[in-house]
Amino acid sequence: MKYFIDTANLDQIKEAHDLGVLDGVTTNPTLMAKEGIKGHDAVYNHYKTICEIVKNGDVSAEVTTVSFKDMVEQGKSLAAIHKNIVVKVPMTVDGVKAMKWFTDNGIRTNCTLIFSAGQAMLAAKVGAAYVSPFIGRIDDSGWDGLELIQQIATIFAVQNIKSQILAASIRSSLHIIKCAEAGANVCTCPLDSIIGLTKHPLTDIGLQKFMEDAKKFQ
Repeated sequence: MKYFIDTANLDQIKEAHDLGVLDGVTTNPTLMAKEGIKGHDAVYNHYKTICEIVKNGDVSAEVTTVSFKDMVEQGKSLAAIHKNIVVKVPMTVDGVKAMKWFTDNGIRTNCTLIFSAGQAMLAAKVGAAYVSPFIGRIDDSGWDGLELIQQIATIFAVQNIKSQILAASIRSSLHIIKCAEAGANVCTCPLDSIIGLTKHPLTDIGLQKFMEDAKKFQ
C-alpha cells in the first residue's frame, strides 16, 4: 500500500519524505487555506513546490469549480503545473463528465468525496486513476467506512478494474492498518497517523531496557 500525506504544510511533507515512506500528497482548498495560501499564483506555486519535494510521487490538486466547462479549464491549468499533478475532481454529474474528458486527453484524475461503491464504479468507468472513499466521514455518519473499502476492493478485483482505491479521511494509525487489510491501494492521512505506526508501549519498554543495559558496557 502506498502512503500519501494529506496536507499542504511543507514542513510536514518534508518530514514524511525524510522518513522515507512518502509516495504522494493530497490537498484540497481547506488545507491550502489552513496554510494561508491565497490567490491563483500563490496556490499554483505552492503546488509546484510540493511536487519538487515529492519528486516521483503523485500530487492531487483539486478543482474549485462545479461546472463541466470550468472544471476542464481549471484542470488543464493544474495539470500543466507539473507532470506529477493528478487533478482532483468531485463525484458529481459534471465531475464524471470532466473526468471522462480528462481521461480522453491524457490527464490523470482523483475522484474525491466518494461515499458509495456505485460512485467508485462510475469514477472508475470514466478512467479515474484514483477513487477516494472518505472513510472517517462515513464512520461519523454511523456507517462503516472500512466496509466500503472492502466492498470497492471486491468489485474492482472481480471486474478487473485498474483504478486505485485511495482511502481518505483517515483518523488514526489503526485506520491505516485496517485499510491495508481491506484492500486499499493507497491511504492518505495526516503525518501523525503515519508516525503513530512506529509506536508501541512494548517497544518503549524494550528500548528503555536495552539503553539501561548498554550503560553497563561503558
